[in-house]
Amino acid sequence: MPTVALFVRLEAKSGKEDEVAAFLKQGLQLANEEATTSVWFALRFGPTTFAIFDAFQDEAGRQNHLNGSIAKALMAQAPNLLATPPVIERVDVLGAKLPK
Repeated sequence: MPTVALFVRLEAKSGKEDEVAAFLKQGLQLANEEATTSVWFALRFGPTTFAIFDAFQDEAGRQNHLNGSIAKALMAQAPNLLATPPVIERVDVLGAKLPK
């Protein structure tokens, strides 16, 4: 079971909403390549508000992800796509229901 996670809130620049959505959809392929990422979701809350939620079995997995290709791509694209810097919250997983 995952024990730690990240919740990353993203606010798209005006006119960049579709590009943010496309970027997040492409992130799924990268997430699938990360052995230590147990769960990965790209979310849309409204017209300009997006998020990423991902979970890991331990802190080493979370650190691996934070130093990985998705994080690097996000930080490289942030100035072009986002109205504000990503808000990255480190959270503990208290319970989870996952497919077997």
